[in-house]
Amino acid sequence: MLQPLPQAFFGRSALVVARDLIGCTFLFHGAGGRIVETEAYRQDDPCCHGYNGKTARNAVLFGPPGHMYVYFTYGMHFCANVACEPEGTGAGVLLRAIVPEHGVREMIERRGVEGPRLLCSGPARLAQALGIGREQSGLPVWEPPLAILPWAGGGGSSRALPRIVATPRIGVRRGDQKPWRFVDADSRFLSRPLPRVARPATTA
Repeated sequence: MLQPLPQAFFGRSALVVARDLIGCTFLFHGAGGRIVETEAYRQDDPCCHGYNGKTARNAVLFGPPGHMYVYFTYGMHFCANVACEPEGTGAGVLLRAIVPEHGVREMIERRGVEGPRLLCSGPARLAQALGIGREQSGLPVWEPPLAILPWAGGGGSSRALPRIVATPRIGVRRGDQKPWRFVDADSRFLSRPLPRVARPATTA
């Protein structure tokens, strides 16, 4: 049986974690699925919530790595992130899309839609489908009710290693073209289609 990724996994660069999470499985109370899209945010990045320093609202980003950071956006939606890098650094990975594989009926009830493609393809949809809100901010992702399981391919599995590519992030300020969005290039569950120019993912 697969064990959740340990806290040390998240103590690395947010860029490395964002890439390495593609193909892993994210679960909340047993519902969730395979991660196919993430975005990295580092403290020296003006788009990161930690850019201007630690506050009561973003404190989880600066705490020990591997804790869920949930924020409310546009007065409507929650978004789920995982704090990364050593404690004291404000960095994290936004979970943008998963493949709905476990607890699908509950996801449909929360989202009010039937089509699997629309359940978790986007950070707000993902949080709503899984029932993630402000109460989950600060929880460790390696302990129940949360879990992030490693990629389950290999060992005779028919699941191939994801073909990971990097693109510019979505919804960030104009002119920011950092290739810090990581996706499973062959997934139909992405929040946005791949741009014409996408490159193999690196962390350089």
